Order: sequence, then structure tokens, then C-alpha cells
Amino acid sequence: MTTWTTTTSASGNGSTAERADGAVRLRAEDVRLAYGEHVVVDGLDLDVVDGTVTAVIGPNGCGKSTLLRALGRLLKPTGGQVLLDGKRIDRTPTKEVAKILGMLPQSPLAPEGLTVADLVARGRHPHQAWYRQWSGDDEDAVATALEWTGIADLAERPVDELSGGQRQRAWISMALAQGTDLLLLDEPTTFLDLAHQVEVLELVRRLHREAGRTVVMVLHDLNLAARYCDRLVAMRAGRIVAAGEPSEVMTEALLADVFGLDARVIPDPVTGSPMVVPIGVHSASGRPAPGSPVAR
Repeated sequence: MTTWTTTTSASGNGSTAERADGAVRLRAEDVRLAYGEHVVVDGLDLDVVDGTVTAVIGPNGCGKSTLLRALGRLLKPTGGQVLLDGKRIDRTPTKEVAKILGMLPQSPLAPEGLTVADLVARGRHPHQAWYRQWSGDDEDAVATALEWTGIADLAERPVDELSGGQRQRAWISMALAQGTDLLLLDEPTTFLDLAHQVEVLELVRRLHREAGRTVVMVLHDLNLAARYCDRLVAMRAGRIVAAGEPSEVMTEALLADVFGLDARVIPDPVTGSPMVVPIGVHSASGRPAPGSPVAR
């Protein structure tokens, strides 16, 4: 029997969407992605299920951010297709996509002097039209987004004067003001210290649990990915090699295969999620690299 859920937007605009539990929100089918003649991803299939937080992990250059760009309609596949709620995303009007899906790119930059409030207000652009200009609903959406991220007191501060953690929360606020229930975040913890990384991921988890957001993130920290995400997607050389719950994906064999890492996987003493304890790295031959400690 099919069950349905109703999700209320954290942007405060009161919009709701009804979907079947476990519905596929984003789907990549036999996707091929390239920059010119250089193929980065080939033959990739992926489902993003409603109501989940997914982390895409893998070594540098494996195609994680390229995949996220394709899921966010920023890069058109040279083969295969990406579906958003069952429709080809490349054939869906830009404004329609922007009302469903919000994307925060890697290390975004704001114009010099732009205030936090003005940045967040840009998230309302998909809702503007010649017959509908800025309204009280837009004001409410911006205010609610700032409250959710805990930076309402910074609304009049220039973005370029914020700390790294504050700046990232400002960008997430903009995505929230957009009123979408599907968020794509490309390395949202990059260049942040550990405390601010945890702060951002706690916010993401709260958005998921309390506001029903479906989130896909690219993350480099494997332990944080396992702690904060429902699903992990591991990539290597443009292909998905494993996908599932953290306990299924984060294995010692996968770490050796995907990252060339000799490690032990133990339960996190706080959450029970898989925790990676590195021992050393493998050379191309599969033997421990010179100078790497050897497990006893």
C-alpha cells in the first residue's frame, strides 16, 4: 500500500508537496559526462530517494562534483539522462527546476559589499515574475531562512566580512529561501575547521529531520559522512563502486580499493556509525607504500 507524506517548506512560504514514501526524486540513467573530449563519468546510474541525506565520497578527480553538477542541471550529459521527479531535467524550464531543487556550488563567491540579507533574498528570484514582484511572502521566506541557520543577527553584515562558518550558513540560507525541498551541496565543509564542519552538518541534519529536506552532498571527511548521512555513494574513476547505508559501504576492503588506504573500520563510540582509523596507504602495486606503518 502506498503511503504519502506532506513536507512543509522551511522557507516559511507555506508550500507543501505530497509524495510517496521512498519516491525517487533524482535519477541518473546511464549518464556520460565530459568536458570537451575528456570523459569524466561514463555509464553511471544513481537514484536519490526522497527523505534521505546522501554523501558522495571518493578520491580527488573521481567525478563527484561533476556528477553533482549534472544532477543540478549545470552540466548536460553527453549520454544518458537525468530525471527530476520523473521528468528529464534538461527539458524542464529553469524556473520550474529552481522551485524544486537548490544547489550550493563549491566555494561560491558573493559580490563585494553584498549583505547577508541581500544574498539570501537572491534565493527568491525563481518566484519573481513581471506580474509578481517582491512581496511579504518573500520577506517572510528570507527571515525564516535566516532564523533556521541562526544568522538573523548578521543580516546587515557584508558577506565578505563573515567567518568561513558564517559565510557557509549564509549561502545555505539563500538555498533555503529558494523554497526547495531538494538540496545539492558541493563540499559544504571545505576550508572550514572541524568545529565549523560539525556546525554545518548539524544544520543539514536538522533541515532533514525537522523540515523534510532531501540532501545530496559531496564530502571528503569519511567519518563525518558516515555519521551524518543515511546513504553513501562511493565513486572511483567516474563510476559508482558501492552505494547503500554507511555500514554497508564503509568497509576496509572498499577503503583499500577506492582510496588505496589501509585502515580499520570500528564503531564510532558516540553514534555507532562506521569510523575509519587510517593505518597507511597502498602503492599502485597494492603493497604498502614506502614509509607507511604496517599493521601488526
